[in-house]
Amino acid sequence: MNKIYPSAGAALDGLVKDGQLMAVGGFGLCGIPEALIDALRDSGVKDLTVISNNAGVDGFGLGKLLETRQIKRMISSYVGENKEFERQFLAGELELEFTPQGTLAEKLRAGGAGIPAFFTRTGVGTVVAEGKELREFDGQTYVMERSLVPDVSLVKAWRADKSGNLQFRLTARNFNPAVAMAGKVTVVEVEEIVETGAFEPDSVHLAGIYVHRIVLNAQPEKRIEKRTLTERAGV
Repeated sequence: MNKIYPSAGAALDGLVKDGQLMAVGGFGLCGIPEALIDALRDSGVKDLTVISNNAGVDGFGLGKLLETRQIKRMISSYVGENKEFERQFLAGELELEFTPQGTLAEKLRAGGAGIPAFFTRTGVGTVVAEGKELREFDGQTYVMERSLVPDVSLVKAWRADKSGNLQFRLTARNFNPAVAMAGKVTVVEVEEIVETGAFEPDSVHLAGIYVHRIVLNAQPEKRIEKRTLTERAGV
């Protein structure tokens, strides 16, 4: 089966629809599927629920989909770098399910492993646990969290072979493997495609069985987040 598509738009054609649950890999601006996000914007689909550690920044990454109002609801752990996100949320225009970062990772991992729910102590006694089942184990209270199984997952990897086996580069791996495993259909954007068998088995970070479509983006923009400091007198 040919998994390689000629463009990001072609890879999403016939796959994305209004109202879908989608997951997008990346952490901040590191390891985000830039071309696939642009293609998702250009597809015009709307009313999306998007699972992502954060929602990009203004004008880049998922921030582009917020600007076009294609996202109805975000499931995230951190949203502090996007002014448009803040504006929409405070105005009641965007729904938000805040999820602790480790819990979000486990919800995706469990979804990919076929585990429908799990118990964790994280969030007990906070708004995170409101409306969820609580249970006691060994004298400690735990909250039940449902796993996440997105209709479509958009992932960034460094290299793929033609069978879809993936390699990630350094910290750009982050949420991407869990997002890929959880999706019912997974589309991967890579910087290089090689022949099947070019990777040593021990060098495969994620098996091709989780990958359904591949698109080449050989020269991504790869923005870098930088810390800025305010100078103070006497410091």
